Amino acid sequence: MVRITKVYTGGGDAGETSLVDGSRITKSDGRIEMVGTCDELNALLGMALMEVDRIDDKHSDGGIRPTVRQIRIVCSMALTRIQSELFDLGAELACPMNSIPEYMALVDQEDSDRLCEEMDAWNKNLEPLESFIMPTGSGPVAVLHLARTITRRLERSMVSKKEEIRPLALQYVNRLSDWLFILTRWVSSTLGEAETLWIPKGKRQDSTVESTQRQQANREQIDDL
Repeated sequence: MVRITKVYTGGGDAGETSLVDGSRITKSDGRIEMVGTCDELNALLGMALMEVDRIDDKHSDGGIRPTVRQIRIVCSMALTRIQSELFDLGAELACPMNSIPEYMALVDQEDSDRLCEEMDAWNKNLEPLESFIMPTGSGPVAVLHLARTITRRLERSMVSKKEEIRPLALQYVNRLSDWLFILTRWVSSTLGEAETLWIPKGKRQDSTVESTQRQQANREQIDDL
């Protein structure tokens, strides 16, 4: 059981911090960048859970939308578990690989394989991709897209320290990014939302100026009435 009675220590006032083994390093060190990015990702998953809870679960006729309940159950179970696993990973990243304590819980192959099993389960209900997907959508969808990009940033920071971390930890994070992408698509599909697809340059219609001018002309016509 963890017992924390005091958060501030003043030990980092000069820009240094302690690793799990007690060694001191600067807060600009790449290892601390990994830990901080892992923490940032964890916090964003908390925001994703908040957005899931905010989904309107009522039909226009007042009935309950069962799909919303399904999303809440799945996301609550899955994202809460991932948050705990990321906390374990953050602790591992805050410790040199050759001095990881025996008591420390580490993400393992079972955790990594579970991500693939869940991706396969969600993917069965999804239409094949025919274009790239834009990172946008309703609240939980947009936040999960952002979480995916931060996972890739975490992966890049880990690759820069590849010789100093367990290969399995890197494998887990690589799979987690794909996992978030599939979960995002599954949430969007279950909600019945259309995904926003990338449009090739030759097919884009940028009429923002013309649209603005028409709106202004219409407003002036109304004002003249």
